[in-house]
Amino acid sequence: MAIKARILERVDSVTSDTGATSGDELTSMKRRLSRQLSKSVDKPAEKKEKQVKKPTKVDRLTEEEKAETGKVALAVFGDYFKAIGIIATAAFFGLFAIYQGVNVYSSIWLSQWTADPLLQNTSLSGTSEYSRRNDKYLGVYGGLGAAQALLILCYALIASTRMVEASGLLHSSMLTNIMRSPMNFFDTTPSGRILNRFSRDVETIDNTIPAQFRSWMSTFFGTVSTVIVISYSTPIFMVVILPLGILYYLIQRFYIPTSRQLKRIESTTRSPIYTHFSETITGAGSIRAYKATDRFILESEAKVDKNLKYYFGGIASNRWLAVRLEFLGNLLVLSAAMFAVVSENVNQSLVGLSVSYALQITGGLNWLVRMTTDLETNIVSVERVKEYMETPTEAAWINPFKRPIPSWPAQGSVSFIDYKMRYRDGQEPVLKGINCSIEGGEKIGIVGRTGAGKSSMTVSLFRLIEALSGSIIIDGTTISDIGLHDLRSRITILPQDPVLFSGSLRMNLDPFDTYDDSTIWRALEHAHLKAFAESTPGQLQYQCGEGGQNLSVGQRQLVCLARSLLRKTRILVLDEATAAVDMETDDLIQATIRSQFSDCTVLTIAHRLNTIMDYDRIMVLANGEIKELDTPKALLENKSSMFYSMAKDANLV
Repeated sequence: MAIKARILERVDSVTSDTGATSGDELTSMKRRLSRQLSKSVDKPAEKKEKQVKKPTKVDRLTEEEKAETGKVALAVFGDYFKAIGIIATAAFFGLFAIYQGVNVYSSIWLSQWTADPLLQNTSLSGTSEYSRRNDKYLGVYGGLGAAQALLILCYALIASTRMVEASGLLHSSMLTNIMRSPMNFFDTTPSGRILNRFSRDVETIDNTIPAQFRSWMSTFFGTVSTVIVISYSTPIFMVVILPLGILYYLIQRFYIPTSRQLKRIESTTRSPIYTHFSETITGAGSIRAYKATDRFILESEAKVDKNLKYYFGGIASNRWLAVRLEFLGNLLVLSAAMFAVVSENVNQSLVGLSVSYALQITGGLNWLVRMTTDLETNIVSVERVKEYMETPTEAAWINPFKRPIPSWPAQGSVSFIDYKMRYRDGQEPVLKGINCSIEGGEKIGIVGRTGAGKSSMTVSLFRLIEALSGSIIIDGTTISDIGLHDLRSRITILPQDPVLFSGSLRMNLDPFDTYDDSTIWRALEHAHLKAFAESTPGQLQYQCGEGGQNLSVGQRQLVCLARSLLRKTRILVLDEATAAVDMETDDLIQATIRSQFSDCTVLTIAHRLNTIMDYDRIMVLANGEIKELDTPKALLENKSSMFYSMAKDANLV
């Protein structure tokens, strides 16, 4: 009953806002609505449950963004190292290990230098033996320093260059895969998810991972060398380092899964922010018109807050780790100092080296655990990029074994043979056994109600969606046998929404710079755009804005028409090309098509029936099937035909 009351309150508020409903009308409306609500609210719960259809996975167009769980697979690290190069990876690992070994040995050499009994006797400072011994230590120490500089330089050059190239390779592989993804991938994937991969995740691979990788190597080899030096100087220290090492490992194993999963969730909750922001910018005009600005601001803030919750959780878990690691590190320093004091017959210089290294191990071990954690956390970006590197792609762009001849299609005949198609797995077919034969040069008008399958036929012709069964044959060639570029470059489509890019008018007409200026001007003249182009600054070099925003919709459609005239393939598809333009522009486009494409096969999805009345045949689609296919005259003479009823509704008969 509470639901019923809220609905009635909503009716009150809506009708009172409009002010167009009289009191009697409002009362009768509320009475009828109240009776309907009472019937529905008072039904047994069992019946209501039967009426509610739970959405299945197939019913949902867009799925929740996938977030991996558990430990990052070794294959992810393997892919990153493959991108770097196996030889390069082995080289900078080896160089850094040698560098760290030389660094440790230089410290030991320095302790031996200071502990040399001959050099400690200052009374011999003027003798040749004293000078020779001193020069020997100095020369070796200087040589060790030079070796360290050379090793770290080689390591830095290899690591820096190869990691940048690895990031570029991963980005290029993901971009190539995305550009070859089928259309249903973009239909079911919000742009914010793709943008997130190409922005934040690639930025992490570009900048964060290389820095963390170098820092991890430095701390790892530094910590190992520190433990070796302390154990070498005071072997009893091993009694403490082993249990403390186990504690370090346990803390790390407890912390890493939490931090890693927080990073994954934080990454997935960032995508809706990009998607919502992009949608808001695109629909800013509508949002202001409906005064929904505050709602969109609140939605944006809610998405940002949700993302920051997980970001803050990552920072808080990092502080949790720091407190515990500092405590264990201080225990190590205490142990090293105590063992150095209580041990007997120990070299004083080695004791000093041991204690100085012990003071470094606190920060070293803390940093090692943190770097290991951060590295595994941020390698998630490689995991996410790898996911989009492995999404399903379209068929091969070029099939070298079945390439059509350059003049194909010469006739422009098109045959659909028991053709079935669906947009995604698990859905019902949208085309259910299409069978028709279109002769070369024939003009076919395609009509039907919304959802009849008209646009699906053109989608199938370009293989934007692959066939479920059946085939399409153009001039004797089955289109599924040839490459997508060979197919799509031989068919021209004039879409309902004109597509223009930011750049010059000439680039939009001839993006591959195939035609000379005179041919382009002739195409513009046939498209009724020559006068406009001549009046613009720069003429053919006139800069079109993003999506052609500085041109009217009609002008954009005429630019697309001029582009089609330049290509002039034997098959032209018009997918409601004049639906968004005025009648005058529609007449111009239709006149140009009739004159310039008179010898071509034209398939027109009609928005206005009067534009296809002079076509050779009319194809009427309904529920994914061809219901009628005949000349306009024959269909109009049959008053029981679907086309006749459509023409009657359009006041054409």
